Amino acid sequence: MKGGKKRRRFERKYLPEFVYGGMDGVITTFAVVSGVVGATLSPAIILILGFANLFADGFSMSLSDYMSVKSQNELSRKLGKSASRTAIATFLSFVLMGLIPLLSFIIASATNSDYFIRNQFWLAIIFTGAALLIIGWLKGIVTEKHRLKSAIQTFVLGGIAAFLAFVTGKYISILLR
Repeated sequence: MKGGKKRRRFERKYLPEFVYGGMDGVITTFAVVSGVVGATLSPAIILILGFANLFADGFSMSLSDYMSVKSQNELSRKLGKSASRTAIATFLSFVLMGLIPLLSFIIASATNSDYFIRNQFWLAIIFTGAALLIIGWLKGIVTEKHRLKSAIQTFVLGGIAAFLAFVTGKYISILLR
């Protein structure tokens, strides 16, 4: 029983990092996907830029999280959360959730499935939408707000970011022709 309580306390303690890293991972990776699709570039470019974003941005976020928690602990002169653990939680969440928008492109590339090749972007939209709803729901738990409202809000904000990236990719590709 004690182990179960300790595990739940640990999970709840790092849930904000999961939400923070996961939201940014899904949104920024899907924005990369949308921008590349808007520019009508190849799926190979989506994978290259998507994975570059996953690891570089995930590392940057985890480093920022580490420095923020470390500074907060030093400022208050007490130990709160472990800066290393929050950084790891943020990075893992970013990368794991950020992979979701790339799944259909990875599957299409690995299997040469006509279905996945034809529907890569639509499947990425569906996968990403589901991930945003789940992360938003979890955000509602962390913030102790209405979970459905939080899920819808996260979904809409992620959609806006993707739309902006798509339009930007589309118009820049037109300008460069």
